[in-house]
Amino acid sequence: MLGFLLNLSGNSDPPAQSHVEKLLEPARNGDKQAREDLLRQYTPLVLRVGSQVSGRYLQIGRDEEVSVGLLALNEAIDRFDPVRGASFISFAEMVIKRRLIDYYRRHKGRGEIPLSELETEDEEGNLLQSVEQRTAIERYTQEQESDDRKHEILRYTKRLADFGIRFSELVEICPKHEDARERALEAARLVAFNPPFAQHMQSKRELPLKQLEERVGVSRKTLERQRKYIIAVALIMLEDFYHLKHYIAG
Repeated sequence: MLGFLLNLSGNSDPPAQSHVEKLLEPARNGDKQAREDLLRQYTPLVLRVGSQVSGRYLQIGRDEEVSVGLLALNEAIDRFDPVRGASFISFAEMVIKRRLIDYYRRHKGRGEIPLSELETEDEEGNLLQSVEQRTAIERYTQEQESDDRKHEILRYTKRLADFGIRFSELVEICPKHEDARERALEAARLVAFNPPFAQHMQSKRELPLKQLEERVGVSRKTLERQRKYIIAVALIMLEDFYHLKHYIAG
């Protein structure tokens, strides 16, 4: 199945701006729904970074670190400057980690000493870790991400089933030729990033074939043949499949 996911990217360029990143400007301009969508879609990032910093698995509603991380994510939304060239994910990771470290430094008396407390700083204030500490954190993070991917694939499998698609079909339905795959990816992007198209697909469990035919420039017959593939990719682009999105982006 991993081969299918890797083939999703092909050699095509990802969209210049992801669906989530397009929410940043309206969120900063007071759009409460856009901000809530960003916080929801990046909650897995908060959990991942929080687990890495604390050295243990975090759960929403149980661990205060999650609230600290979400506040940091909210701060990152306001402070992010795309002109500087860094990605929002990288910037948000930095802010979340810094705020969690500040949190632990304020609560040293609680008896819990996270891995981050064993860090030191160089003359410029950059965090340093021993090789053993970095290895332990990396191993924990890899195990956590592997577990997250498994749960995500299970959710994705159930979502595909809503559209009559089996996860085991994915290899078969992936277009074999690069040009065909590129056209199908273009169609999937149109569905994911065009709200009326996305609503049509999600409510009727089918593609808006007539509109796609006009926009993509391929025949309806071809779109029907690639229907399952287009839906499978559009679902990843549309919904909260954090790890699978990375495969699409190459």
